[in-house]
This record gives sequence, structure tokens and C-alpha cells, in this order.
Amino acid sequence: MKTSDFYYDLPEELIAQTPAEPRDSSRLLVYDRKEDRIEHRIFHDIIDYLEPGDALIINETRVLPVRLMGTKRDGTAKVECLLLKRDHLDVWEALVRPAKRLREGTFIDFGPDFFCEIIEKRDEGIVLAKFTYDGVFENFVERYGKAPLPPYIHDEDPDKERYQTVYAKTNGSAAAPTAGFHFTKELLQRIKDKGIDIIPVLLHVGLGTFRPVKVDDVTEHKMHSEYYEVSQDSADRINRVRENGGRIIAVGTTSVRTLESVADENGHMVAQKGNTEIFIYPGYRFKCVDALITNFHLPESTLIMLVSALINREKTLEIYREAVRERYRFFSFGDAMFIK
Repeated sequence: MKTSDFYYDLPEELIAQTPAEPRDSSRLLVYDRKEDRIEHRIFHDIIDYLEPGDALIINETRVLPVRLMGTKRDGTAKVECLLLKRDHLDVWEALVRPAKRLREGTFIDFGPDFFCEIIEKRDEGIVLAKFTYDGVFENFVERYGKAPLPPYIHDEDPDKERYQTVYAKTNGSAAAPTAGFHFTKELLQRIKDKGIDIIPVLLHVGLGTFRPVKVDDVTEHKMHSEYYEVSQDSADRINRVRENGGRIIAVGTTSVRTLESVADENGHMVAQKGNTEIFIYPGYRFKCVDALITNFHLPESTLIMLVSALINREKTLEIYREAVRERYRFFSFGDAMFIK
């Protein structure tokens, strides 16, 4: 299976630069796998496709404004530092630019009371950086950081809260679980009132979101490790829904990866926390997830491969080409798709 097998042609003008307002007014493409049918709706219509007894699984990670702009202490270069994952204590794995000009032992200043030292250089612009500050780390990141928007969004200073889901709770992500952008608090309440259980899990989105697939053979790609948690309460509720015949509907690929990392071969969930490198592509047998709400993804990305595993590669590309013809908006701030 080749990476190029997951390519589709996307006009640049369909890449969404701003989010829909209100959130649930974005468009929704619905694909019914059983009927092999596509429908075009508005996102708030998602409630029409949810049934009492179903479960909606949300990832309640919260994005830190982890894009830090600093200067080499010798004043010779400006530096962009994207925090990816806490390694230990005040040491973070980070993606830095320009990496070639930064050596081990280099100090980068982000403010008069907030700086880091590069203590280890790794491949592809990745470093380990030790931060120095006096107080609470998250407070300094909030003060000096910017939202870590993907490179295809050109807004240099976006609204930090708009780059969060309305249910974001636990700090730790380097990027947002963007499928959740489409939900408002009011829509979630209507869904809950209909008898759908809204169950939180946690996966802190890391480097995998930014790393392209660079190998020709899909099976040779290695995913970056990401931290996840499934509480005992969430595991019990998911198991109860499955036992009662309800569907497990994942909001976003991050929720899919969390559920599929935790479920056993029979789809049973046990409370867990840890790190996952799960890579889902065609041929994968889903253990827990029955349906998926997601955004449209980059060509040749691990995310379109995950969608192709749930449908199949040919049908996924057919759906994406239909979305292009219908002028859907793509990627983080774009429109949504429901695979049922």
C-alpha cells in the first residue's frame, strides 16, 4: 500500500482560513455505509442521526498556546519554538526553527523572566529544551505563547479560545482535536437531552499532527507517541452502552485512537493511562468505534488513512472528491463529515 494511493487534488481556495460562526453552522457531509449514500446537511442536523442509547465520545484535551517566539541570547536570530510534549519536569520536546542555527547549549529568551536551554538535538528539527521561570509554567506559556495553528492557516494572531473545543478541560495538546470545533454548548445539551451519553476521554495531540508521511510504503511510517487517559467512569459507561446495543460514535480521530488503544479484542474497555503509537490504516479491524465525526484531512496523511480504514480507500477518495465538487471547506476550520 503506497502513500500516493491516498492522494486527492484539493484547490487551495477550499482550505478554510476562518471558522464558521456559530460553530454548528458549518456544513456536514453524511455518509451512510450501509446504504452507500451521501447526504449534505448543516452540522446542527447531526442530532437527527444520533439515537437514544448511543454514546458520543469527546476528547477533552485543551490546547496550550505552545507556539513561542523568541530570540537567541546572542541576538543573532529569531527562533520559533513549538512545544510538543513534556519529557520530564521542566524539559520539553519541541520543534524549533531554524534548527540548523541552534546548537546544544544555546539559550533562547522568550521574555525577561522566561527562557530555555537546548540540551539535546534530535532529527527533523526536534530538540529537548529545559525551561527556566519563576512560578507556574502554564501561566508563562499563556502570557508569551500563541495558538499553534497548522501551516496552512495564515492568521498570525488567532483567537486562542476559538482554537479550543467548548468542552476543552485538561491542558497538554500541541494542536486541537478539531472535529469537536463544530459543537456548541447548546447543541451538546440537546444531544444529551435526547438520551445520548456524552463520554469524555483524553488524548494530548502531539507531533503526529504535524509530521507528514515521508515513506512510500504506508506500513513503514512510525507514529509519534501521544499520551492518553480513559477513566474508570468513562470505561464503565462505554461498556454499558455497548452491552445495551448502542453505538460508540467518536468525535475526531483522536478519540478513535484513544478508544482503539484501550479496547480489547472484544471491544471491552478498561480504565487506562499511558502512551500510544497506534497507526490505523486500511486492513485494521475496529474493536470499539462504530461511527465517526471528523473534519476533512490532508492528502496522503495518516488521518485520511484512518478514515479509509473505516470505509475503504476507494470510497474515501470518492467522498473527498465529492466534497471538492460541492465546495466544502477543508481542514482545521473547515466543514465536517459523519461516517455512520
